[in-house]
Amino acid sequence: MKLKWLVLFSLFFAHEAMAQQMQDMILQTEPPSGEGWRGFTDLTFLMNASLNLLLAAVLGAIIAYHPRHKVTADTLEEIEASQIYILYAVIGSICGILVIQYGMGVGFVLFGIGALIRFRTVLRSASLTGRLIFVTLIGLSAGLDLPHVAILVTVFGFLLIYLLDAHYTFRIEVRALNPECVVGAAAAYREVLEQQDCRIISVRKNPERGRVRFILRSSNADICKNLEDLWETKIHESYRGSVDWEIA
Repeated sequence: MKLKWLVLFSLFFAHEAMAQQMQDMILQTEPPSGEGWRGFTDLTFLMNASLNLLLAAVLGAIIAYHPRHKVTADTLEEIEASQIYILYAVIGSICGILVIQYGMGVGFVLFGIGALIRFRTVLRSASLTGRLIFVTLIGLSAGLDLPHVAILVTVFGFLLIYLLDAHYTFRIEVRALNPECVVGAAAAYREVLEQQDCRIISVRKNPERGRVRFILRSSNADICKNLEDLWETKIHESYRGSVDWEIA
């Protein structure tokens, strides 16, 4: 029993010491001094920051588009996770650039903002959360009187999102099929999709429930509306089912 109380007291005083040390570190940390518009004259920093952002995006893409990911991913959310990995890799790079260049004071600010977004903001997808963090860091840079960082990150983020969203991801589910025709229906629908330059990512057939699910990518956001007419004319009536689709 004495040992138990001794351990509890030790943990309590260790926690108090760590809290005091953290408080002293925060108080002793000098606030970052903004460079204002003069920051645009620091071409070395701008070049290094651009290369760091590009490196983060490339390395994030290597992990995001790992060959095994395509094999194992079978839902819209898992497919779209690849883009989110890249976005968060760049966000991490932005945080590192700010902390290394302008001190730990920025790090504490980033920690507080991250907690606010994590526990006080609810969005329908991780992708939107990533973009929210992105624009928050842009606003933080502007508020710290670092317009060169804010503009650099905005331009890089704009181009990155434009590149990632160049193709739309769709989930198309064909229901109410005859269980004996599921395989043939999957082949018929796939043929029509490929004729419209859609890239099939995954196909899941469920004969027991009479369903086929496709996950695909296309550069045309309205592709499904155009496909509805094609399915009526190019797919045999025995293979036709009720089609439901969702865009990421």
